[in-house]
Amino acid sequence: MKKMLMAAVICTGIFLTGCNSTDTNDPKAVLTSFFDALTKKDISGARKLATAESKTMLDMMEMGMKMGGDKKDDGKYDKSKMEFGDAKIEGDKATVPVKDKTSGETTNFTLKKEGGGWKVAFDKSSMMNMGMDKMKDKGMDMDSTINSGMDKLKDLNTDSLSNKLKESLDKLKDATKDLNNH
Repeated sequence: MKKMLMAAVICTGIFLTGCNSTDTNDPKAVLTSFFDALTKKDISGARKLATAESKTMLDMMEMGMKMGGDKKDDGKYDKSKMEFGDAKIEGDKATVPVKDKTSGETTNFTLKKEGGGWKVAFDKSSMMNMGMDKMKDKGMDMDSTINSGMDKLKDLNTDSLSNKLKESLDKLKDATKDLNNH
């Protein structure tokens, strides 16, 4: 009788553990669980599936959610609106393409091996790289965009800008005096 009870407890434990855990050996499973957590606004759960470097970004998301109160979720992380592709693994880095079914756009999410399992790279650097990839997909060349902006800065008449800045500061100073006098 004791052996049957012990076997039942062990089987139940294994079953419950299996139902609630994510297969951290499968980058696609980790990413889909990460999206599940974000959909539920479970930042604590998302942190467990993200790299250590992702903490700052997730902290900012959590702060934004708290400041936003009970605003309606925009469904940005709703898995039913996404199509997850197969993971491409290269050493300790994996990429999982995620297609937005509404827009048809695909975004490649990066995961990294950390602590023996895959973790979503949701840090500032990874997000910037995703943005740069999106710009390239849309035919925007960052080098030419930056060079164009630098050329415009070179052509900027700094004396004129300096004078406008001084005028604005003087107006602000006068407005402040007026407020203090009333």
